[in-house]
Amino acid sequence: GAQGIGRLVQASIGQAQPALRCSPSPGDMCRRWIILMIGLAMTTVSAQERHSAVQEPDAQSPVFSSRAELVVAHITVKDRRGAYVTALPRDVFRILEDGIPQQVDFFSGEDSSVTVGFLVDSSGSMREGRERVIAAATAFAEASNSDDEVFALAFNEQVRAALPDSMPFTSDARVFRAALAGAMGAQGRTAMYDAISNGLSYIAKGHHPRRVLVVVGDGGDNASTKTFDHVLREAQASNAAIYTVGIIDPLEREANPGLLKRLAQATGGEAFFPRHVDDVDDVLRTIAHDIRHSYTLGYVSSHSARDGQFGRLRVVVDDPARRSLRVRTRDGYRAAGPPVR
Repeated sequence: GAQGIGRLVQASIGQAQPALRCSPSPGDMCRRWIILMIGLAMTTVSAQERHSAVQEPDAQSPVFSSRAELVVAHITVKDRRGAYVTALPRDVFRILEDGIPQQVDFFSGEDSSVTVGFLVDSSGSMREGRERVIAAATAFAEASNSDDEVFALAFNEQVRAALPDSMPFTSDARVFRAALAGAMGAQGRTAMYDAISNGLSYIAKGHHPRRVLVVVGDGGDNASTKTFDHVLREAQASNAAIYTVGIIDPLEREANPGLLKRLAQATGGEAFFPRHVDDVDDVLRTIAHDIRHSYTLGYVSSHSARDGQFGRLRVVVDDPARRSLRVRTRDGYRAAGPPVR
């Protein structure tokens, strides 16, 4: 069911495709339209054939304009001991935008299907860790659900897609490993900002409403055409959560762990800084576990005329057991508007 729903609502999450305006206002009419389409997906998905290979989605699929876009928040809930709080129902979640309560229009519980993109630094600074990172990313793919889809971009001064245009996503860990190994050269300079920008555009073509980018690098950049501020604004306008894995060389002057932390905080992900590249395996297992125990909520903003503006988000969980809970999600979103410059 989650895959079929994802294909219908994916259009509301993309950022770089033609817009379909539901109504001059973001009120009940667009909300009813979204709920109707999700309901239709739930009644028809069982009649659809499952394809063994992931097909490229239609590049012209419609999306909601910023006046009626579905804002997606990935949410992780833990108790004060750090244990995941699972099996929470939809009605215990409340989401506020700039302090104003919003109506939840889409809810997905734990372990639903996800699109995951790996953005892996393949510059000269990653030469020694190349094989370890490939093995860890492959283990991540092997542990994924059969309905999940993955892709990878390798970057030095250039950004290269690991998979061919004819098969932009895969659920096959062996195919993923071969593609990633072929794309990683471990030489050259670093264009991390360009890679993140490309990754956000790439993941917008995914088939699932749950979307995650995993960035593996040191946070440094000496070759991008885009700036960090540009990429941060793009991330805030995207519905993807970004997890960052900082492999920091203390002698590397251009390493910038602070930027990795900021990207994760802005999108509801988390930043990790393993002491050694050999620890990347454990970090990626932790990220996979975190993804599997997160919730996804979507809503249509009640605010009008928000094109390009930043809205601060807060999620409240009214726990029936009255536990002291820690809730992590994105710190806000930037409504779609003119292209980010």
